[in-house]
Amino acid sequence: MEHSQPQQLSLGVALADDATFENFYTQEGSAAAQAVHALQHFMQSPTEHGFFLWGASGSGLSHLLQASCHLANQQQLSAQYLPLSELVGFAPDALLEGMDGFDLLCLDGLQHIAGKADWEQALFNCFNRSKDSGRKILFSANANPTELNINLPDLASRLSWGLSFQVPLMGDAEKQQALTLRAKARGLELSDEVAQFILHRAPRHIAELFEILDRLDNASLAEQRKLTIPFVKQVLGL
Repeated sequence: MEHSQPQQLSLGVALADDATFENFYTQEGSAAAQAVHALQHFMQSPTEHGFFLWGASGSGLSHLLQASCHLANQQQLSAQYLPLSELVGFAPDALLEGMDGFDLLCLDGLQHIAGKADWEQALFNCFNRSKDSGRKILFSANANPTELNINLPDLASRLSWGLSFQVPLMGDAEKQQALTLRAKARGLELSDEVAQFILHRAPRHIAELFEILDRLDNASLAEQRKLTIPFVKQVLGL
């Protein structure tokens, strides 16, 4: 059965171009790698409709939800990413109306609507419509489904139906490798010495580390200089 294409909701929500599965570093065999592999399988499965990712801030959940949207678009499927931290002030019935028409709906940060009766009911209804029409819905939160303090029993039950995986925070060695790989993808040469210098003096949140790498990339291009410790000190004001 052909799916009609829904109208894109104009929310000013844009996907990050570099939020891809290829840009998400995991060590083979780690819990994060298992979560990513399961998510990619979910994206390909014609029978699985619900998937729940959870982890602490900085574990890369937003990246993975946006990567899933990019993958869906590459497969000529419709996808919508909704960061609930930015949208919790909207009327949920109006916001979620028609969202079940997307082949993939990604709801990021479920903890922001937990305990809000109107949101819980609207999300429960949207989940049912998505499942009944054979679409996929992907959730993320800072806790697993049983610890989210969802008050609506039916919604709490639905969230536990599908696959659920934790994405742990990266250790320092993983962050360093992720920085090095992100730099390489940008055509930057980042030595181990410089990567360790950045890691030990910059914020530990991986998203903030990537923002610092963006600054260094722009400065390196502007001044035509390699990434050395003196140059990093200059750019970051250390």
